[in-house]
Amino acid sequence: MYFYKQKLLHAAQLKKLYDHKYSCTNVSLMDPYLQPWWTWLVSKVPLWLAPNLITIVGLLINIATTLILIYHSPTGRDEPPRWASALCGIGLFIYQSLDAIDGKQARRTNSSSPLGELFDHGCDSISTVFVALSACISVQLGYYPRWMFFQCFCAMTLFYCAHWQTYVSGTLRFGRIDVTEAQCTIIGIHMISAVFGPSIWMTKIFGQFELWSTMAIMTILCGGWSLLEFFSVIRAGGVGKNGSTVAIPIVGGSWNHTVCAMFTFGFIQMFVTFCQSFRAGGVGKNGSTVAVSIFRCFTFSFPHPMYPVLSFN
Repeated sequence: MYFYKQKLLHAAQLKKLYDHKYSCTNVSLMDPYLQPWWTWLVSKVPLWLAPNLITIVGLLINIATTLILIYHSPTGRDEPPRWASALCGIGLFIYQSLDAIDGKQARRTNSSSPLGELFDHGCDSISTVFVALSACISVQLGYYPRWMFFQCFCAMTLFYCAHWQTYVSGTLRFGRIDVTEAQCTIIGIHMISAVFGPSIWMTKIFGQFELWSTMAIMTILCGGWSLLEFFSVIRAGGVGKNGSTVAIPIVGGSWNHTVCAMFTFGFIQMFVTFCQSFRAGGVGKNGSTVAVSIFRCFTFSFPHPMYPVLSFN
């Protein structure tokens, strides 16, 4: 009742909220192939079904299937049943499909609103945690807790930065390799674990590199590229439709530049810290290591965070 009686937004803010229109650009590689499926699916949804209900159902399915996986592998080291990995992959596919059609349903029923957009993205922020965690459990990344944290950290950081650049530009941008590609990759990870068993990810594929390392490499490369794209927009300052900005002038720069630098430094520092663990040799389930032998007498090691050098075995 207190919030009902209080005016939380003044007239100018309410007008901007009323005038707000969802804006996005999309150059995703996979979206054009999935659009026919999403268009067909939304055509089968009854008009009386609220878009927000579609959103929350997708989120609950994703959370439920992930919790089943966590139940069978609470430490991330135990091998979960193959059916649990398959169920998690199916749950993520359902979530992806429902998340893609909730906006279509809103436009179809002429019920689009800023509140619906906020609710959709709020559910996405929750789902990001469960999606990243389920992928880590499916490849038994609990044996490498730092990498497991790194994967989850990257997922949440990229989600935050994507909406940060939306705030300062007024447009949500989807790159060529973005959320759809990431979700399809994770669905593939779950299905591989379901068919071959989670232990397949501990298979050595190149020297001492294990199969799960490909997921970490993809995260580093794609995540780093996405951060560069986001920061190129963020550092330009607020240019959104409603004059949104977080650009506060400080000593010839802005908070945009400062926070971007902090994120970049944190990303690099985390990666270098993880690399330090490799010099200790095999610490995985099978005594695995990612130290790469060179000419039988050298291996890469990282004795200091800022000075990678070559050391003799």
